[in-house]
Amino acid sequence: MSEPVPVLMYHAVAHQPARATHGLSVSPAAFTEQMAVLEERGFTPVTTARLGESWRSGGRVPLPRRPVLITFDDGYEGVHRHALPVLAKHGFAATLFVSTGWLRGAHDEGGALDTMLDWDQVRELAHSGTEIGGHTHSHPQLDQLDGERLWDETARCRDIIADEVGVAPLSFAYPYGYSSRRVRETVREAGFAQALAVGNALARPAQGPYAVQRVTVRRSTGAEEFERLVEGRSLARNFARDRALTKGYAMVRRTRRALTVLRGRG
Repeated sequence: MSEPVPVLMYHAVAHQPARATHGLSVSPAAFTEQMAVLEERGFTPVTTARLGESWRSGGRVPLPRRPVLITFDDGYEGVHRHALPVLAKHGFAATLFVSTGWLRGAHDEGGALDTMLDWDQVRELAHSGTEIGGHTHSHPQLDQLDGERLWDETARCRDIIADEVGVAPLSFAYPYGYSSRRVRETVREAGFAQALAVGNALARPAQGPYAVQRVTVRRSTGAEEFERLVEGRSLARNFARDRALTKGYAMVRRTRRALTVLRGRG
């Protein structure tokens, strides 16, 4: 039960992604190769909900041998076009975290960085066994929001997914990976049973259900590096720069939020 689990974080899967999503995208060929690596190495993908249920049960709800999570953020159209056929070929489960205000359809408020899924595609992914999770409505930095907007971003996303898919989402992913105690409490109060951050480390039960760590898969992630990531090797070295930047920017965000609160009181 206490074995660490690799949780892979994908975004766009596209031949020619938009400039804004390029760095965090993967090509369809790379994604196909990476899924083959998981099968060859004996990994069994599970949904975020299943991982959370197993850890909450103390292992009484078992996980398969060598579990791994395949997660997609935002809701880019290539997840349906390119990733779904590969997942189906291998019989792999996955979790898609959608920003409901970015998806094409009745709730679209603009601001998306690339071509997004529509709700028919989201429902097809759900029917194929992909878990649909929440990723806010408009993809803001949640730790910078006041309480009213924080709740709206979280609960509105939850309600739209429940209406469109027919099942209330149980899992959540923080946009940009940013959270705070206040954000995590709001996500819990909104009914989400677990939430994913980034962290670029393997996931462990000790992280708690609302700060599960993920590993970033990028356009620049080569075959050998991907194998090391899923095996949990060299993570500290590969993501040393990311962690340093994250730590520094966390201090900036805390200061910014404190100044916003003080100005509001004044």
